[in-house]
Amino acid sequence: MFTILIVEDNKNTARLMEVVLTQNGYSALLAPNGEVGLKMLDENHVDLILVDLMMPVMDGITFTRVLRNSGSQIPIIMVTAKDRQEDIRKGFLTGTDDYMIKPIDEVELLLRIQALLRRAHIAAEHELIIGNTTLFYDSFLVREGGTEYELPRKEFQLLFKLLSYPNKTFTRKQLMEEFWDSETQSEERTVDVHINHLRDRFKSNEDFEIVTVRGLGYKAVKKD
Repeated sequence: MFTILIVEDNKNTARLMEVVLTQNGYSALLAPNGEVGLKMLDENHVDLILVDLMMPVMDGITFTRVLRNSGSQIPIIMVTAKDRQEDIRKGFLTGTDDYMIKPIDEVELLLRIQALLRRAHIAAEHELIIGNTTLFYDSFLVREGGTEYELPRKEFQLLFKLLSYPNKTFTRKQLMEEFWDSETQSEERTVDVHINHLRDRFKSNEDFEIVTVRGLGYKAVKKD
């Protein structure tokens, strides 16, 4: 059974989410703010987090930032009544994996949870299969049909990250912070150079393509 932590100060909203999750086979934990949520993570195994943006004591942005700075990769869905693009962008820059606007559609919430848990499992397995393309994380190998070859480490890590979260946009800053030492002189253009290498290398691939999201960054899109 997967355990989901609900970090939400509105008791009615938290209880409603708890009921929806438990009725669909999940175990739910409740925290009224980010500070309590972090303490519960120290004491419990959690597979995914639903976190509200606006909360007393510690809000969702701060909670997510603290968690990501600690190295945790637990999938996070930020849930909020705010639908401004700057709020959504701030959430993604901080490290949330998905973003939903209140009032929440229960079916959509369950589908997004399933998708994030599936992606997290793929990342943990260190093997990713997209159609006829397979990526082997431990060896930086890519298999396309019957051809197998090794990618440069940074290019492989970028590709694996993008393909693990299809249709999710990652900013250049996010990718820089994850794969390049913050103390180096590398600039965000470094990401563009590596992405262009990947595009050239996989321009004939029938399973996916890497798309530029204007003003934000990049995402991988599966081909039909």
